[in-house]
Amino acid sequence: MAPLLSYYGDDFTGSTDTMEALASHGVETVLFTRLPSDDEFRPFTGFEAFGLAGTSRSQPPTWMDEHLPQTFAWLKRLGARFCHYKVCSTFDSSPETGSIGRATDIGARLFAQARVPLIVGAPQLKRYTFAGHLFAAYQGEIYRIDRHPVMSRHPVTPMHEADLRLHLGRQTTLQVALEGALKGENGVELFDVFDAETQIAAGRKLLATHAAETFVVGSSGVEYALVKALAADGRIAGKADFAPLAKADRVIAVSGSVSPTTERQIRHALDNGFEGLRADPLELAGEARAASIGRLANRAVEVLGRGRSVVIYTALGPASNIGEKLDAIPGGRHRVGEALGVILRNALQRTELKRVVVSGGDSSGHALSQLDIHALTTRLPLKGSPGSPLCTAHSSSPAFSGIEIAMKGGQLGGDGYFVQLRDGTA
Repeated sequence: MAPLLSYYGDDFTGSTDTMEALASHGVETVLFTRLPSDDEFRPFTGFEAFGLAGTSRSQPPTWMDEHLPQTFAWLKRLGARFCHYKVCSTFDSSPETGSIGRATDIGARLFAQARVPLIVGAPQLKRYTFAGHLFAAYQGEIYRIDRHPVMSRHPVTPMHEADLRLHLGRQTTLQVALEGALKGENGVELFDVFDAETQIAAGRKLLATHAAETFVVGSSGVEYALVKALAADGRIAGKADFAPLAKADRVIAVSGSVSPTTERQIRHALDNGFEGLRADPLELAGEARAASIGRLANRAVEVLGRGRSVVIYTALGPASNIGEKLDAIPGGRHRVGEALGVILRNALQRTELKRVVVSGGDSSGHALSQLDIHALTTRLPLKGSPGSPLCTAHSSSPAFSGIEIAMKGGQLGGDGYFVQLRDGTA
């Protein structure tokens, strides 16, 4: 039987979000951190969904032209019913960075597909689309995305347009219209999802398409729509059981996020037994890189050696954002993410630590690339923090095999996210 779905995530945190949506509804899913070898793929033969985590959210269109065709071709060879280009549920992107439109153009050509379904709304994540406009929650309030306190001020791709037809239309050669409103055969068809009923309806419409393979674009709202429709029609169980999470004596967290949500999480952790290490992003990206990495790794190992948990962070909220200075360094943001990964690798190799956290959607992929981990599976969806599950790492290296790792986008998770991962669940 063909797999249900294959997907490419445009960042690592969003890729685990998608895996969680599937696995929590009983769809067995593996997420690869890079194109796997035959030996790496073999243990997961027979799974129902396969993901590939990427970094296209922080890349220019020229990078996409070079890398996405071979990536989509690999996903297509898996023969899944749906192939999904997964984007952030806040849809932040631009023609110059993380262009969702350019990725859509590439996928539509490869799959020779005239109409590309687009689903962004995901009520589970408090993301809603109505009349083509995107809305998202923050601190208990719902905002149009161009008025959202965080996403309207994103340091790389601020959202200044809530109408996704206009926003995406600036990035693609295709027409973008609401479901049923396309003029002619070619274009992107946006499905509104703002509650359980419209979500199931969107999933049923996807399942009713007659193509053997369908290329679809959107957030994890694509997966939620599919599994909710399949469960409503009795075709899958729609649920899964996960073992409770034991308390860890200590954890390490690294953060490259400037989000106020992450700021609250870090401050809560510092107030609840974590020690904090402030990392200078300009040092991590510049000539002092090696010395800074070594110093932070040594300090982290010292803290962990005393039985304490540690969080290493490059910023405490928007007030400490130095994005313009960082952008003056070629590849500066990527180098910071990679540096955080090197620090994490160093700490894991020198301790017996088994639970780690990486925060920041744009930096997480670059950090994880420094660890010898080729695949992730869902260990536990975290209560109160949908979209940021704890995962189990698969690796040929004893230092990384079996570790529990959580990756979260900057704006996701409750204030107690880091502390919850240390203290476990009942």
